[in-house]
Amino acid sequence: MNNKTDNNNPKHNHTIPNNYETMANKRNLKRGINYICSELFAECIATSIYSNNSDRANVDTLLKAIMRMHSDYIMRVSHPEPGMTPKQYFGKLIEGFNNDVNDVVDQIGNLHN
Repeated sequence: MNNKTDNNNPKHNHTIPNNYETMANKRNLKRGINYICSELFAECIATSIYSNNSDRANVDTLLKAIMRMHSDYIMRVSHPEPGMTPKQYFGKLIEGFNNDVNDVVDQIGNLHN
């Protein structure tokens, strides 16, 4: 994964590619979710430690949101919704996960301010 950072833009590229082979291996998708969520958790803690303006309540709320997101998406990988083809289901799951990750990254970036 590309983790280039710019001093003005703390946004990392923590997303799962849309062309990811989800149907072939759910285990790798779960590993990707685990990795990204753990990186977000660590980034949030590091930001709270090194930022002078971080509010403890905001950090705690963000950490809880990351943990909820992690458990929700791991559970959704294990138990797909009936009535959808696997390709559609996992495509929407990855898209939703990536959107949630981008929201969390934006919130972590706001902790700097």
